[in-house]
Order: sequence, then C-alpha cells, then structure tokens
Amino acid sequence: MTNLTSLLVANRGEIAVRIFRTARALGLATVAVHSDPDADALHVRDADAAVRLPGAAPADTYLRGDLIIKAALAAGADAVHPGYGFLSENADFAREVLAAGLTWIGPPPEAIEAMASKTRAKELMRAAAVPLLDPVDPAAATPADLPLLLKAAAGGGGRGMRVVRDLDQLGEALDAAVAEARSAFGDGEVFAEPYVERGRHVEVQILADAHGTVWALGTRDCSLQRRHQKVIEEAPAPGLSEALRTTLHEAAVAAARAVSYRGAGTVEFLVTADGRPYFLEMNTRLQVEHPVTEAVFDLDLVALQLRIAEGAALPPEPPQPTGHAVEARLYAEDPAQDWRPQTGALHTLAIRGEVRVDTGFTDGDTVGIHYDPMLAKVVAHAPTRAEAVRALAHALAGARIHGLTTNRELLVRSLRHPEFTAGQLDTGFYERHLDTLTGGAPDATAAALAAALAEAAPTPDAPLAARLGGWRNVRSQPHTRRYRSAGVEHEVQYHPVNHPGIRVVAATPTLVTLEVEGIRRAFHVKQNSNKTEIYVDSALGAHTFTPVPRFPDPQDRTEPGSLLAPMPGTVVRIAEGLAPGSPVTAGQPLLWLEAMKMEHRILAPASGTLTALHVATGQQVEFGALLAVVQEEPQA
Repeated sequence: MTNLTSLLVANRGEIAVRIFRTARALGLATVAVHSDPDADALHVRDADAAVRLPGAAPADTYLRGDLIIKAALAAGADAVHPGYGFLSENADFAREVLAAGLTWIGPPPEAIEAMASKTRAKELMRAAAVPLLDPVDPAAATPADLPLLLKAAAGGGGRGMRVVRDLDQLGEALDAAVAEARSAFGDGEVFAEPYVERGRHVEVQILADAHGTVWALGTRDCSLQRRHQKVIEEAPAPGLSEALRTTLHEAAVAAARAVSYRGAGTVEFLVTADGRPYFLEMNTRLQVEHPVTEAVFDLDLVALQLRIAEGAALPPEPPQPTGHAVEARLYAEDPAQDWRPQTGALHTLAIRGEVRVDTGFTDGDTVGIHYDPMLAKVVAHAPTRAEAVRALAHALAGARIHGLTTNRELLVRSLRHPEFTAGQLDTGFYERHLDTLTGGAPDATAAALAAALAEAAPTPDAPLAARLGGWRNVRSQPHTRRYRSAGVEHEVQYHPVNHPGIRVVAATPTLVTLEVEGIRRAFHVKQNSNKTEIYVDSALGAHTFTPVPRFPDPQDRTEPGSLLAPMPGTVVRIAEGLAPGSPVTAGQPLLWLEAMKMEHRILAPASGTLTALHVATGQQVEFGALLAVVQEEPQA
C-alpha cells in the first residue's frame, strides 16, 4: 500500500477544482499548475499551492509534461492526477511521472498506449470478441458505403471528424480531417467507417483495481452532441433492454481485461436504431460526464481512483444504482451562430435548486480564448428520469448568467423537447432541431421596460431621481429609452409607462415588479461594472440589453464587405489559391480560425471579388480585426 499525502492536478478549470474537492476530503494537500492567463483562475485560488507554467498556449503550458513533473517535485507532491484532456491519455507522460518516483492516478501506461489509437484499439477489441463496425478504405469507397464518418485515430472531443455524404466531397473532407488531426494531436492518421444515421452514443463506466476486480458501473447516454461533442448526458441510458445492457456491460469488462486495465475508464459504443451495439473507443481517463454515474451509484469516482492508486482493493460487487441523473454542459457559446464561442468577463454565475454544479468560474472571472468554453456542468438526480429532467430544466431556466452569451436557453429547450422527454435519443438531434431550439426569442418588451425603470429608479445617492419617483400608469409625455438585444432594437416608454397590458407595481435599481397581462412578475436587474450592459432575468426569460446612444459613433462603420474576426483566435488555414483579385461565391469558406479548441469557418458574405486579405496562416487576431474584404458583384 502507498500512503499519498499531496496531489498535483495536471489540469485546469472545472476538473481541477472537482479533484481538489475530493483530495481535501481525504486529507491530501493540493497543488495546482497554471498558465499565465490562468494565474488568477479558480483552480489556482482553490489549491494549497500553485506553480506557474510560463506561457499561454496549451502546447507551452498544460501539454508540457516535463514542466508539470518538475512542478510536482518542487511542490512536494507525491502523486499526479491528469484530469481529462491535455495529457490525461498520454502514455509517455504517465511513464515519466512514474519514472520520477511519483504515483500516477490513472491506468498503466501500457493500457493507455493500447487504446490511444482508435485503429489499434479496434484490433484489440476484435480479438476480445467485442462487436465492431467494419472499416472502409477511403480510396476504395463506393456510393454504397455512404454516408462515411472520418475519424482521427489519435483524436477525441470531436476533433478530426467529418461526415461525408457525397463521394465528390471525400477528398476535401479527408484533407481537412488530416490537417485538423495533425494540428490537434500531432498525428494525422485518419480512418473511415460507416456513419450510422440516428444512432445512439451509449457508454459504460468501468472501474478496475490491481487485484483482478472490474466493475461495470451502469450505462450513460451521451447522444445529444454538437460537433461530435457531448452536450447533455444521463445515467442510466433510457430505453435499453436488459439483454442489451448485459451485452454492453460484458463487452466493457472484456475490453478492460484485454488491456489489464486499472482505475477509472469509459468504454463507448454506438447503438443502432434496431439495438445493435458497436465499439467506438475506450477513454483511459475520467470522463467529463462522470457525475451522473456518481449520483446514481452514490460513489466518489475520484476518491476511488486515489484509493486504487494507493493499492486498495474494490469490493467484489459495486453498489446498486438508484434513481436517474441528467447532466447539462453550460457553454459560453452562441448556438445560433454556428456554436461560436464567447470570451470576456463573467459577471454573474448563479444556479440555484437541488442540483450539483461543477465549475471552474466564479463571479468576475474572465473566460479567455485559449481553452474550452465550458462554464459549468449542472447535474440533477431524482427517483425517476422525468423528475430529474424537470429539475435540471427548472434550475437552468432560473439561473442568472451575466456577461456572456451561453447555450443556457438551448439546454432548457432541449430538456423540454418532446423527443427528449420521451427518451427518443440519437446523435442527429441537433441537426434536426437546432433552428427550432435557437429561434423565437421570448418577447423582450417587459424586460426592456424593467431595465429602463431600474435605471431611473430612486437610489440613496440620487435625490433628484427620488424626487421624480412615483410611477404613473397613465399616458402623458413618457420618457423613452432604446436598447439593443440579440440584434434587435427595443424602444420603451416609461415615466409614465405607455405599454398596453403592463402596469408598474414597484421599481428599485435591482428589482422591478410588473403586472404583465394581469400576472405579476418579478424582474431582477443588474448592470455590469462599466454600465455598458444591463441584465434582466425573470420567468419570461433572460435578456442582455445594451443601451443605444442617441447619436451613433461614426467609427463604428466599416467598409461594405468587410470580414471581421468574430472572436480572438489563430488563422489556421486559408482557402487554397485565395489572394486579392480572386473571385469568390457567397458562402464559400475563405479562411479558418481556431479558438477555444474549435475551428470556425469565415465565409464569403456575397459573390464577388476578394479585394483585400489582411491575414496569413498562423497569425493571431483579436476580436473585430479586419480579416478580408469582398466586393460584391453588381446585380444583373
């Protein structure tokens, strides 16, 4: 038995904070590492000690195994937990940790190596009689093989994946997948297999000790995905027959035994509409969605990882599961704008209700450009699936999230969608329903009026406003205020209020009570520190308002056809042959930006001629930077 005393987490953000929570409960000292942008991050503030990794990019910081091991030794840590992502599935890093005399909180390096390549892993699984999809040679693909899924052999998180439905697009998609895989993982190997339409992503959590015991801790459904990255997960996976559950459990245990696995891991399967399972991959680490399994089995998987690393044996059988758990990943992104990630100050993050919230942020923190834009994981556990889904949707709908556009409304609508509530899950959910889930914003009139009333409400240090108090619900020379929200301008008339169906009950700078169509509603109002945005939350929805100046700033104007950077990032690719003078067509991808672990295409706004190109491959650009200019061709 090994007796651990101090733990370094070779990661950042939410997962580091979550691991520190368990480490403290077990009496372990905690050590954080951080890049320069993360110097004041929550995981750094949360640890007993922290060591700087100079630089900003992951390649210079969280992917530098040598610096992390040096930090662990310098801080007196005797164990390293990799979390998920970064170096968590890097066999060489695991070996180097062990060679430095430190305890590795993960599976043996040989097991990581065996499963690191999806192509080699499939060969092992075939030998272990785990069901597999047959591979397809891209060079010999025929129309009968379509649709195809291209996947990076060393990949994860949706990077290096492309769906091909037309053979004419196969070559371009293959080149793009290889380029992305090489950029993300340093390995350009890509393979192809049949793409299963309306399949389900179902996985099994396994836990194994060094004494021959392997637990299969139930199933999870992770079918709701965007860009092949999970959005909503739940345990157990609904609607599976007992025979299928048994097959999945047995296959997962066989996969673990095939590589002499130890610690926590996940075996992922694709389940077809008619209930046939196929092995996808094995993640040799803790998964993002592990809290739903913890909830239904009443376990702490991180505590079990640590005990297994110390040499402890698992009981012969796992505990019995109870109830149902659902997790939603709250991202700083705009689903209506091609899932565009958001950066900036997070003024408020308050999620109430009987839910678990795992996050790496608190009020006032900044979401930067270098890392994944996930703000939090929100988990509800209840006796039944319907109760868990309802509790999670209610908690998210009532959350106050100020400063950044998020996918919160998408999550709430997804959880309340008839297909989801009925358990009809598959990986094409967002392809079919994204427009419905992101359209039709709630009416903002009452919320905009609440913003105006809060701005004008009397305060102790504003006696003039106090003398102007006494809201009158009559029509006579009202004051007006204009706001912009989600690209729409709203003009409200107040003092006195001049909006049919709305009556003011009370107003303070932070809380406005209105009677809307005979129903009394509370509107919670908050301004950011520089008073450039106003946030209004109520049961009718959440709104962010920007006051519209009376006279527009001439500097806000840009040349027609200008393509501006929608976010800070790095130009990773420019369309082949693109140069000033090149003809372009509307919707044509001109260049690709990489930001927050995702690639984003910059499209031509209209057909015409590229008259200017202001960037080059590898160049970093700021938000709003001028990338290129397209002169639209005259209409016939």
